[in-house]
Amino acid sequence: MAKYLYKLGEWASRKRRQVFFGWIAILLVAAIGVGSVGITFNDDMSIPGTKAEKAMDVMNKEFPHGESGGQIKLIFKAPEGQTLESSSTHQKIQDTLDLALNDKAVESIANPYQAGTISKNKKIGYATITYKVSADKVTDASKAKIKGIAKSAEKNGVQTEIGGTVAFSHVKIGGTSELVGIVIAFGILVFTFASFLVAGLPIITAIIGLGIGAMGILISSNFFSVQATSLSLASMIGLAVGIDYALFIISRHRQQLAQGLNVRESIARATATAGSAVLFAGLTVIVALCGLSVVGIPFLTSMGLSAAFTVLIVMLVSITLVPALLGMFGHRLSPKRKKQVDSKKSLVVKKNKDSNKWGRFVTRYPVQIVLVCLIVTGIISSPVLHMELGLPDNGMKSKETIERRAYDLMAEGFGDGINGPLVVVLDGSKSPDAQVSFTKAAKELSDLPNVSSVSPPTPNQSGKFAMVTVLPKTGPNDSKTKDLVNDIREKEKNINKDEKVKLMVTGSTAVNIDISAKLSEALPQFAALIVIFALLLLLVVFRSILVPIKAVLGFLMTLIATLGFSVFVLQDGHFIDFFGIPEAGPLLNFMPVLTTGILFGLAMDYEVFLVSRMREDYTHLRDANKSILSSLKHSGPVVTAAGLIMISVFASFIFAEDSTIKATGLSMAFGVLFDAFVVRMTLVPAVMTLLGKSAWYLPKWLDKSLPTIDVEGESILNHIEDNIDKKVRKY
Repeated sequence: MAKYLYKLGEWASRKRRQVFFGWIAILLVAAIGVGSVGITFNDDMSIPGTKAEKAMDVMNKEFPHGESGGQIKLIFKAPEGQTLESSSTHQKIQDTLDLALNDKAVESIANPYQAGTISKNKKIGYATITYKVSADKVTDASKAKIKGIAKSAEKNGVQTEIGGTVAFSHVKIGGTSELVGIVIAFGILVFTFASFLVAGLPIITAIIGLGIGAMGILISSNFFSVQATSLSLASMIGLAVGIDYALFIISRHRQQLAQGLNVRESIARATATAGSAVLFAGLTVIVALCGLSVVGIPFLTSMGLSAAFTVLIVMLVSITLVPALLGMFGHRLSPKRKKQVDSKKSLVVKKNKDSNKWGRFVTRYPVQIVLVCLIVTGIISSPVLHMELGLPDNGMKSKETIERRAYDLMAEGFGDGINGPLVVVLDGSKSPDAQVSFTKAAKELSDLPNVSSVSPPTPNQSGKFAMVTVLPKTGPNDSKTKDLVNDIREKEKNINKDEKVKLMVTGSTAVNIDISAKLSEALPQFAALIVIFALLLLLVVFRSILVPIKAVLGFLMTLIATLGFSVFVLQDGHFIDFFGIPEAGPLLNFMPVLTTGILFGLAMDYEVFLVSRMREDYTHLRDANKSILSSLKHSGPVVTAAGLIMISVFASFIFAEDSTIKATGLSMAFGVLFDAFVVRMTLVPAVMTLLGKSAWYLPKWLDKSLPTIDVEGESILNHIEDNIDKKVRKY
């Protein structure tokens, strides 16, 4: 592979203008494609086959017209000293609803006075406006009319909020998050290279790669089910790895220029060596992201494939466009020569030329460092023991949003359970007297703990099926609501036996609970798959038994520490004001699986870039300690810069408005921070010091049977040096 990359780098530097304008043309074509076909996101996060989804299918079949139209709830709160039944308030609400009838898209309006949707204290009530079209097809004009009507009611002294199934806010595509990450990354690169020109190159290539990847995702949304969060996730990962991969190649190129290589030869060698590592690291991340499809959950598959596609594009950009730009700028990218130091300093430099302070510190106190790392991991990971999973509801949004204000007002008037009703479908097709059995079943449901109320059974046209709405006393993400869903399913066994009525729980709350349970079951299987893959992969790369085991254990430490930190902040609510989190709540139900896939790919990147240098030096020097010192000195600064860049990109998404993106950015930023600086830069060299030469032990029979993978592309360098020696001997 290194030989082909060498030729590719040389070709790209020679055909630099064609390569550059070729990628720009692809970006423009992709942008034109998006403009032509548009964007069609599908934010459905259901999992086919769960109990709640099966119940939903039965409900849609037996009650085909029950929930066909989109609904908006206008929630009213009476002025101070009045109730909704006060004559003046009653008239104002009636006038407001009359205005809503002027919209021809409205099918019907359920008046709170007629429907009985008024709180016990008569202070709060709501009207339900049903449209002729589904919730996602309600026009912006209709939404604008409702907003105007609500403002008019507010001016008349009646607090009016808007809720229901029709969405008034959407996940914003792009924004300041990417810009903040780019600015911080540029600052880190300027500090690393001491050059504005060099610092700008990784930013340019990453933006071009990310742009093409994002456009591809937007186009694919018209043909596949793609969520808006998939694009944000792909942007996070694509921007981070795009900058990092370019950084590795440019760093190698500048080192070689400093050694006296000519520009074109240096570009070819950098593409062959650092490019090989980039290719291997990129493919590892792609495999990890595509591995999310193994879980069998459609929206996770969409997220993983979208991010994997973006990583593929930025990886291809890194090994083609980066060499082309290096060829364009030529010697202007050469590092400045350092001024001559005095004789005393030169002796110190010569003495420590193969090590740095951090390397000497870690190798001097390996036992103490390992113990500290384990203790820190244990402390940070401890909150994971009470981790709860769920999907963010409107109660976790900012108090400035329409949805949150409606959520709070409904909870104030009718209790927390009004925001998370459970729909129970009653199947009485095998009951001799279905109507009587439905009534008895509803009575038994009302006797369950944590039930606020149960609506009378509503039969379908055949009379064999009925629906009841169960209002819990607790909110949709409360653990007691989850217990109630399980209690209903447990109660179903007795009711089915006695009354011949089958109970099926559904509704958005039950669906989310089932999704969380399914993802919790999938996590151990996915983590086991990742661990096995990592062990085999690293066994081939490093040709060692202990190094892969150490790497995988380090990854598991990173994973549980990241989940522990996420629980501590997002679920337990510590520092949420500092991070701008509107409300504490359960972790995103797909975060553990998503975190496992992403962190595995990124952790293996740092493992390869750092430990491959140790292996290279150990192969030549046969001195385990010197190889560790050399790696920390030469590869350590690049890994440090790459880690800081990735952290800054992920952390920038904490500023996003959407709570899902915000939480994912925070967790990923901490995961990279922990893995890069606690595990890879600290724990790994300490453990390698303790292992010594045994770290590189591999039975001869196994060594012969394993394929050879040249991650750093050293074979091409040896080939070039051999050719040079032959030419010298010839002349």
